Amino acid sequence: MMRMSSLLCAMSLAIAPVLALAAGPEISSRPPGQRSALAAVAGVAAQEPAGLRNWIAGFRKRALSQGISAQTFDTAMTGLRYDAQVIKRDRNQSEFTKTIWDYLDTAVSDLRIANGRKALAKWQSTLTNIEARYGVEKEVVTAIWGLESAYGTFRGSDNVIRSLATLAYDARRAAFFEAELIHALTILQSGDTDRSRMRGSWAGAMGHTQFMPSSFQAHAVDYDGDGRRNIWEDDPKDALASTAAYLKHFGWTKGQPWGVEVSLPEGFDYTTARRDLVKLPSAWAAQGVMGTNGPIADHGTASVLLPGGAEGAAFLVFDNFEVLERYNTADAYVIGVGHLSDRIKGGGPIRHDWPRGDRALTYDERIELQKRLTAAGFDTIKIDAKMGPLTINAVRNFQKARGLLPDGYPSLRLLERLRAL
Repeated sequence: MMRMSSLLCAMSLAIAPVLALAAGPEISSRPPGQRSALAAVAGVAAQEPAGLRNWIAGFRKRALSQGISAQTFDTAMTGLRYDAQVIKRDRNQSEFTKTIWDYLDTAVSDLRIANGRKALAKWQSTLTNIEARYGVEKEVVTAIWGLESAYGTFRGSDNVIRSLATLAYDARRAAFFEAELIHALTILQSGDTDRSRMRGSWAGAMGHTQFMPSSFQAHAVDYDGDGRRNIWEDDPKDALASTAAYLKHFGWTKGQPWGVEVSLPEGFDYTTARRDLVKLPSAWAAQGVMGTNGPIADHGTASVLLPGGAEGAAFLVFDNFEVLERYNTADAYVIGVGHLSDRIKGGGPIRHDWPRGDRALTYDERIELQKRLTAAGFDTIKIDAKMGPLTINAVRNFQKARGLLPDGYPSLRLLERLRAL
């Protein structure tokens, strides 16, 4: 199974070491680094308002050339002001991180489980019909709703046009956000909503399940048949159906788990715990990898995932895990959605504990880890602070070379070993 990126964003909590999710959506994975975020904001703000007005004038020509009408553009962009807080929040992403267990303690808290069951009961008929139409379990859709906006209670209050224009004007990821702004203007032009109602996160993610404008354009549906794809208002029907349509588009298999917690046998070969090595659960069982709640049916091929290393919980993850990665690529987020859906359905908690004595690596420490691994001959390919498959493989190869348990876990203890070389 290959990891895929997503244009949908999580409005959830911080996680690590896999990826840091800020209190708003994780659009950019580039942390602030050594430069002061406030200084960066001040530097750009000094160019405003004249600089922003000049940018809008140039952008108007590009937008009209892509099919945006002059009336739509002028109505949406007139009186637009620069939002320095958006840039500050963009620069400060990923600075504060949590371990996966700290993330799950909040993401799948007793309160969120209870509220999820209440939300499912309230919208039972709608969610059951959505499941029948799109083939995505109602508990999974509910869990995404719960993590993205706390079941619609925190949908975001920022003016999406202003946020996207600010980010497009800023030079750091101008092309990405300008494209999203074009999509947002197209949404206004189509009549799905208007500028005053187009509210969302500081980075442009919108509605009950936090669609970016491009993903809205590609996957949102008019479930209630009122002629608009309305994900912003209190009624969540269109948003929930759009989420199911999104997952269906990317290959969701109804009846297949996202993952199942397993127990590993004594002497387990940790080099086999990697995403590109897949087997049927029956084949894993023949090697002693057993479900903590009993035998696992052959729902499809699966790989062993160790998000907390050898001392944490282990999972067999299926193709549906990869589909959820299209919403957010962070392992902790996917496990959060999957486990929350299981709990809403009546399943029990994760049985194995985590290495709770460990802390998350900071951004600077993750960069240092990658640099030291590469310098020691275990190339991480990228120096980006992301503890993804490339870095995990490099960690595992280093562990094998040093006679350590090769679980691929990028811990502080591992970094300290590298420092001692």
